[in-house]
Amino acid sequence: MSTTTYTVKGMTCGHCVSSVREEVGEVPGVTGVEVDLTTGLVTVSGQGPVSDEAVRAAVRTAGYEVADPA
Repeated sequence: MSTTTYTVKGMTCGHCVSSVREEVGEVPGVTGVEVDLTTGLVTVSGQGPVSDEAVRAAVRTAGYEVADPA
């Protein structure tokens, strides 16, 4: 099982959370998505490796951006 956490910029409400959760949840291999609106953290779980670019693309499709690591 793999777990990766991303920081997503621009989420401001429950609808934002739902949109991100839905889009990322459709990425092949994803088995769970946890979204924390307050911190902007999105934790993605999978049975095996999940494509980083696919997760980032799903976040963009939802209308948001993944922050680059500092």
